[in-house]
Amino acid sequence: MEINLLYIYIFSSLIFLLHMELSLAADTITPETFIRDGEKLVSSSQRFELGFFSPRNSKKRYLGVWYKKIPDTVVWVANRNSPIFNPNTALTFSNNGYLVLLSQRNGIIWSSNMSRKAENPIAQLLDTGNLVIRDNSSGHTTESYLWQSFDYPTDTLLEGMKLGWDLKNGLERYLSSWESTDDPSPGKFTFRLVIQAIPKICAYNGSVEYTCTGPWNGVAFGAAPTFTSFLYEQVLVQGKDEISF
Repeated sequence: MEINLLYIYIFSSLIFLLHMELSLAADTITPETFIRDGEKLVSSSQRFELGFFSPRNSKKRYLGVWYKKIPDTVVWVANRNSPIFNPNTALTFSNNGYLVLLSQRNGIIWSSNMSRKAENPIAQLLDTGNLVIRDNSSGHTTESYLWQSFDYPTDTLLEGMKLGWDLKNGLERYLSSWESTDDPSPGKFTFRLVIQAIPKICAYNGSVEYTCTGPWNGVAFGAAPTFTSFLYEQVLVQGKDEISF
């Protein structure tokens, strides 16, 4: 009898640990779930992870996305200007359907601030590194996203990410350097698509133009050898709602 009980206990413990491991390796958050410091979302093909981290020598905590195989390479940071000091913080959904960083002591630290409310929201980390929010009853197309981290890049341009303007919503997508290796808050250098006259891409040191490509010639940006590659195609979209690279 005691042996049978022992087997039942061991089996139950293994099931619990397996369930916990699977839940921590999930790629989605729903209004009924959350992740805390030490837990992660992992994209379906194990390319990217989302979780909490501290840069190098800093004790401050941030929510970010990094390559699973290269965890030191952080490609996106949510709360760049609002570091976490309280370990009792979780990423979850608020009552109005926003994705929020919620601290037990300090309240909301960061929010997705969507323009549309989701009735049945779900947040998912995609294999592109894009964290998206959509209504669970909608499709999986880009048009169904209520919010996406690719609209708010930090210092890294990932495949599928755009530079430029969403003219319909007045949103500019551009890169900005970290303040330092220990501080992911926006630094003095930015990298953006300039849409005055003929589009070109420029890096700025503050408000001062640092360096620029040549203008777009219909195929590529002139005088930009670092952008010339057989590995990818350059695309410039120019329409009434969007001008983006």
